[in-house]
Amino acid sequence: MIQDIAPHIYENQFSTAAPTSEDFCLVFGQDGLLCRVEQDHLVLPRLEALPPHSALTRLFSVDHRGFFLWEGDIPTPPAGFSYRPTKPLRDLCPDETLFALGAGESLWRWYQANRFCGHCGGKMTKGTTERSLVCPACGQVVYPKICPGVIAAVYDGDRLLLTRYQGRAFTRYALVAGFNEIGESIEDTVRREVMEEVGLRVKNLQFYKSQPWVFTDTLLMGFFAQLDGSDHITLQEDELSEAVWFSRAALPTDHSAISLTGEMIEYFRRHGAPQAKVNIL
Repeated sequence: MIQDIAPHIYENQFSTAAPTSEDFCLVFGQDGLLCRVEQDHLVLPRLEALPPHSALTRLFSVDHRGFFLWEGDIPTPPAGFSYRPTKPLRDLCPDETLFALGAGESLWRWYQANRFCGHCGGKMTKGTTERSLVCPACGQVVYPKICPGVIAAVYDGDRLLLTRYQGRAFTRYALVAGFNEIGESIEDTVRREVMEEVGLRVKNLQFYKSQPWVFTDTLLMGFFAQLDGSDHITLQEDELSEAVWFSRAALPTDHSAISLTGEMIEYFRRHGAPQAKVNIL
């Protein structure tokens, strides 16, 4: 998955350390991210390649090398670099730089969306001891947005339920997915989303793993869930265009290599439903 960058080390502790010329910079302009692509890998500019600039925000580090966010006037691209839309970059070979882009863009969106206080309208300032934005006028504190969501691999014996979204550019098969609601446990989110989207009941929920899906500011939690009762599908047509039972042998193999959904489909194709009896909910 996109966050699996070992042996590289992602360090997200808040820091106000000053940049060095060897650190990397994420520059977002009207036409996308300042970068270049070399043999299916993403390359970000180092600060030494950019004009001197004081409006830099430290985001995190990878292998002790800082990644900073450029703010203010957008610079002219240095030689070999250009501004590119970020969504197509997700198809590049996954590595530590692609993950840094996803995490950095998530923070950039958050900074952009919270320049003014939602309570009193005052201009926000950056926190000095933690990743936060603070309103000097009323004291409102805002933290980066993380939306909890679920991925549900619904299975019946050697069959897995796959779905297609309705009206989206993404056309490959996926698993049932949805966001957690206020006052709802993650386990109840799985049950509700499966019932809402395909009209099925599930039991024996087994947690698989989580993923920070930084492209949509989401923390995903993946579950395998056994069909409970009838396998008749009632499709939520405003969300999905299709829901189909696939045997393990017939499961598609064109799923994303960077997503939790893709990994869970591939796990079921290779192994079937998890056999361990731990984390049954």
